[in-house]
Amino acid sequence: IVLLGEDGVRVEQSGGPLTVEASRRDEVYSSFHMMASGLGVCTLSVLQSWAAAAELDSRRLAVQVHWTFVEQPHRIGTYDVHLEWPDLDPKRRQAAEPVAAMCAVKATLATPPDVNVTVAP
Repeated sequence: IVLLGEDGVRVEQSGGPLTVEASRRDEVYSSFHMMASGLGVCTLSVLQSWAAAAELDSRRLAVQVHWTFVEQPHRIGTYDVHLEWPDLDPKRRQAAEPVAAMCAVKATLATPPDVNVTVAP
């Protein structure tokens, strides 16, 4: 996971353990970065599974997720998910978008769960 400033992340395959990288030492991995990372990792995983089944090369596949805020209450109002897949045949690009939309994190954001908060005794 690479932080792209205060409003974006890039998720790519590294071949090793999951890491978080930033271009500046003072850049913070915020809760908003974490949410976008979950969406990006989920999208990447779904596309990698589809690519493996279709015998497509997904080694250079990357997912960028950017967000914008809205107010009342202050929250993320929009996620923009951008797929970077230079090795994908142009004939397959249109098919990749609905596959990416099958990410369960995207479905969760589209149909939000109830969130219950309690204080432990």
